[in-house]
Amino acid sequence: MKIKSSTMDKVFVTCNTIFLVLFVTITLYPVLNTVALSFNDGIDAVRGGIHLWPRIFTLSNYKTVLNQQNIITGAVVSVARTVLGTIFALVTNALLAYIISRKRFLFRSQLSLFWVITMYVNGGMIPTLILYRNMNLTNSFWVYVIPGMVSAFNVLVMRTFMEGLPSALEESAMIDGANDFTIFTRIISPLCKPVYATVALFVAVGQWNSWFDAMLYNRMNTQYTTLQYELMKLLSSVMQQSGSATTGGNTATAATVVTMLPIILLYPFLQRYFVSGMTIGSVKE
Repeated sequence: MKIKSSTMDKVFVTCNTIFLVLFVTITLYPVLNTVALSFNDGIDAVRGGIHLWPRIFTLSNYKTVLNQQNIITGAVVSVARTVLGTIFALVTNALLAYIISRKRFLFRSQLSLFWVITMYVNGGMIPTLILYRNMNLTNSFWVYVIPGMVSAFNVLVMRTFMEGLPSALEESAMIDGANDFTIFTRIISPLCKPVYATVALFVAVGQWNSWFDAMLYNRMNTQYTTLQYELMKLLSSVMQQSGSATTGGNTATAATVVTMLPIILLYPFLQRYFVSGMTIGSVKE
């Protein structure tokens, strides 16, 4: 039985390794190919045959992207909205999640139901635009931050994690005279690093990749443009040019690399917490 079990284990490990190698190859190849094309001469790329390494190395594609008007302003605004939007969203969502996760809070079920409804029903684009205009959020940087401070999904994810923490920690702190703010900041929050990292990654990716709000609310104000919106305009102009079949395609790949690079660099620092945070609710005692 031991010999048979050992043989089956070896077969499983071999098959599993082959599958994972193929999966990683299929996943990484499009990314590496895009990077190779971004560093290759645009006219030469028309010949094809470029896979993981550029045939004629050049930085002209990146120079074209970085020399675009307002690209630096857009990058600064994108970084600012990502950092501030993530911080504000974490604070507000964590506070709300802590409130509705406490069993002694009277309206916890009603508030949770209300937030769930907002995940399926919204006011629509035009009413939202009118609301933001009446709140003086249009033509303003804060239209990127304030509307995204509260997310029903993120609040419910944090609440689920907080409900899984031992209630004895809070009870012992209350016996020692700690108030709710002290319990939240010194006991609950340090234990919520995995879920905070998970939500932070969700919010940061959403803020960084967002361009539609810049087009909708700040289209006429270039000082509040974003990197994604500028790159979207660049890609649109490239596709409309007559030479898009030669140099334009490689400019688009360079813009793609510029867009995804910050998130790729950020992810390794959050991976340890992100993996554990993604298992929230998977095991119940």
